[in-house]
Amino acid sequence: MRTIEWKDGTVTTIDQTKLPNRIVFLKIKNSSEMASAINDMKLRGAPLIGVATGYGLALTAYHSKAKAKDTLMRELEESAKILRGTRPTAVNLFWAVNRILKKARETSGDTKTVARKVVEEAQLMADEDVEVNRKIGKYGSELIDDKDVILTHCNAGSLATVDYGTALAIVRTAWEQRKQIRVIATETRPKMQGARLTVYELKRDGIPVTLITDSMVGYIMSKHLVSKVVVGADRIVRDAVINKIGTYTVAVLAHEHSIPFYVAAPTSTFDLAHESRDIIIEERNPKEVTHIGSKRIAPKGTDVLNPAFDITSLKYVTAIICEKGVLSASEIAQKPMTERI
Repeated sequence: MRTIEWKDGTVTTIDQTKLPNRIVFLKIKNSSEMASAINDMKLRGAPLIGVATGYGLALTAYHSKAKAKDTLMRELEESAKILRGTRPTAVNLFWAVNRILKKARETSGDTKTVARKVVEEAQLMADEDVEVNRKIGKYGSELIDDKDVILTHCNAGSLATVDYGTALAIVRTAWEQRKQIRVIATETRPKMQGARLTVYELKRDGIPVTLITDSMVGYIMSKHLVSKVVVGADRIVRDAVINKIGTYTVAVLAHEHSIPFYVAAPTSTFDLAHESRDIIIEERNPKEVTHIGSKRIAPKGTDVLNPAFDITSLKYVTAIICEKGVLSASEIAQKPMTERI
């Protein structure tokens, strides 16, 4: 089942804040509702955010009453502005906005024709995501050996994409190849995506998984309990991988213990025109740290730092796995800034 689907001017997606206790579907009917769902992390994961953004613009086009193309374009630009303002770090969001607006500008004909082409482009993006993830799984599984224990951080599974996942695509493909693997999932504070979502997905698929707290990573690596690390990414720039907070810690520890550290991401997550110093790291609500659910766990008035992502230098990355194959860090760094992977 896909994480997100379009039907007759409504986008249906899973409310990930309710998992693993309940499966609740959101019915999203306009770009403002889509922006709220992204901002509130009811849907999350860089590839999924990209497709959801495309669908958000498709909703604007589909429901528009505009008679002239320039009016429709203004409506799309306004929706794009709202969507761009939700989460500043994951590049797929901006990639999706640019792709949809480009399609709208290039389409000739009346507003109905433009709207139809925008919807078709958003649906194409969703279909491409599934195909891309399958390829990531195929290439990445070649790096996985029988009996490997794979540590992953946050959630880069089907819930972070349209279907199948990025990091977990590699795990799933290896499992489908009958490799006897196991997974160690970090809880991923403060939003607990590892505990709530990654463990949920793997248990649903019958893949052995053990949950640990984030602070246990060093211990289990020192005990030789991890064979490889595979994580996703929210943005890959010329000198670094930007991913969920805690990724840098895992990467440094993997390097210290000579454990391969792999990053799995589609090329839509690559942003080779920028370096890490150029990127805005999203700061989220302090309440995510001071509370678990509605329960306060820190004294009132506590100062809080809550970056959603951190920056991992490519020197700690063994390889990056995308739909084009397996790339070394040096291949990323040496690409011309104007050239796509």
